[in-house]
Amino acid sequence: MRKKTTLHAAALAALLALSLTGTAQAQTPQELFVTIQSGETMAQGAALVLAGQALAQKAPVRVLLCDKAGDIAVANQPLPTLKPRNVTTQQMLQGLIQGGAKVEVCALYLPNTGRAPTDLIPGVTAAAPADVASHLLKPQVKTLGF
Repeated sequence: MRKKTTLHAAALAALLALSLTGTAQAQTPQELFVTIQSGETMAQGAALVLAGQALAQKAPVRVLLCDKAGDIAVANQPLPTLKPRNVTTQQMLQGLIQGGAKVEVCALYLPNTGRAPTDLIPGVTAAAPADVASHLLKPQVKTLGF
């Protein structure tokens, strides 16, 4: 009888541990980190649409724009529109910012394009590499690259 009681106690402890682990995981929301470096409008648009869908599902979203994709964050930049909504990637990016996404250009973008932080649309900043690396190492962060 004593072995049976010990076995039941061990099983109960294991179930309790599993339920606590599930609770801890449920309390840590998944985050989406989107890196866009493509200069192709449709690839940029696809990334921004998915980021917008993640925001709509209440996931924290962070976007890093590198290389040619950084151009979509430059104020007064002429950009093509994408169907079916007839919006530019900059307009899509502004919608993400208004929705709470953190948007940055990579640390190399401004010094290598001759642009300044004041050239960027409101809500876009230059990324700090150490901060980006720290964010990427979080277990709840899912990455998406375009």
